Amino acid sequence: MKAIAAIRRSWPFPRTLGTRLFLILLLGLMMSQGLTFTAQFLERRMTAKTVMLNTLENDVATSIAILDRLPAHERAEWLKRLERDTYRYELGTGIPGVDELTDQGAGIAATIRQAVDKRYAIRFQSIPGDGKRLQAHLTLSDGKPLTIDVNPAPPMPLAAWLPYVLAVQLVVLILCTWFAVRQAIRPLVDLANAADTLDPNKMAPRLSETGPKEVAYAATAFNAMRDRIAHYLEERVQILAAISHDLQTPITRMKLRAELGEESPEKEKLVQDLAEIQRLVHEGVAYARSAHGNTEKASRIDIDSFMESLVYDYQDTGKAVALTGRIETAIVTRPHALRRIFTNLIDNALKFGGTAGITLEKDAQGSIVVKVLDRGPGIPEDQLEAVLEPFFRLEQSRNRGTGGTGLGLAIAQQLTLAIDGALKLENRPGGGLIAAIYLPKQPR
Repeated sequence: MKAIAAIRRSWPFPRTLGTRLFLILLLGLMMSQGLTFTAQFLERRMTAKTVMLNTLENDVATSIAILDRLPAHERAEWLKRLERDTYRYELGTGIPGVDELTDQGAGIAATIRQAVDKRYAIRFQSIPGDGKRLQAHLTLSDGKPLTIDVNPAPPMPLAAWLPYVLAVQLVVLILCTWFAVRQAIRPLVDLANAADTLDPNKMAPRLSETGPKEVAYAATAFNAMRDRIAHYLEERVQILAAISHDLQTPITRMKLRAELGEESPEKEKLVQDLAEIQRLVHEGVAYARSAHGNTEKASRIDIDSFMESLVYDYQDTGKAVALTGRIETAIVTRPHALRRIFTNLIDNALKFGGTAGITLEKDAQGSIVVKVLDRGPGIPEDQLEAVLEPFFRLEQSRNRGTGGTGLGLAIAQQLTLAIDGALKLENRPGGGLIAAIYLPKQPR
């Protein structure tokens, strides 16, 4: 196991499924192609050897018989006629050699011995310095020596065009393997992307239910799951709205009865509790709608004018809210959701800092950044993310005693996500909080 782990560390296996499938298929096809080429090449060599031996067997007997019947002075003229690519005839004793033969030489010698008439005594020798060449020595009827010089041909050379064919085959293999892997993993990638961006409340395109049977079935099941989730969330909002509506009447009656009672500390506490219950119900329904039930249509607005109008509304009521910066950009967004986001953030800034400053700017990527700043106590660094969760309240200044329900920032966070923006909180140098809303870059 340790050796396997060491091999894995020294040769990291690709982590993506597409790369793994591509390499497995490509290597398998290349090995198969290589085995096919090797088998054909070996078969070609064996065929060439067989043809040479058959030709040698049929030709040697005839050639020796012709030379034996010719007059001695005419034999030299026939040597060129009887010569072949792999063997030739010499009048004489030839080159001195050794009696030890190679395996290939022994096979050739056996073929010649079988072809030559038994009345000719034949002897075979290998030529020193050449492991393939051998000579067969015999004596003709008139006592003249004859030598058969056999030089087996080298393996048949490859055609000049063969490497180009192999290169084209390799390119075809790579392209076909890539296309096959792409077709195999593309539905999986689409499914993963759809699951990663799953939001039943957004009009995102549904997965295509076409293609192979298995892919179509998975896409249909995913679309059905998304529809069920959307139905459950819509049902949840309807239940919360119905509960809110049903609670309004008894809460109102209890408030009226409390108001008709005699003035006392208990009456004041009861009225405060009823008001808190009513506010909690309203905020709970508002959070549910911001997270799941926002169906507002987007429209084009001038962000500078929009923020100026919002700030003037606060200033008309005597609140210390100021606006700085202009970006002179129109955006397409949900204006009511955007107003609710900044209302919650400005109310928090006024509640905990007494004043609220708003700045408009653009970042390096061209996204619109709207910051709401205050000089309140800030938020501990380890709780900047936690305060965006519903019903979360800080233990010190931002607690129930301030009248908060723990849903203001959560609603702002959900609505920001609904308009494809981002909400980031950070503490200001010198005290206070910065709540920055990053709106998506608008197309030109």
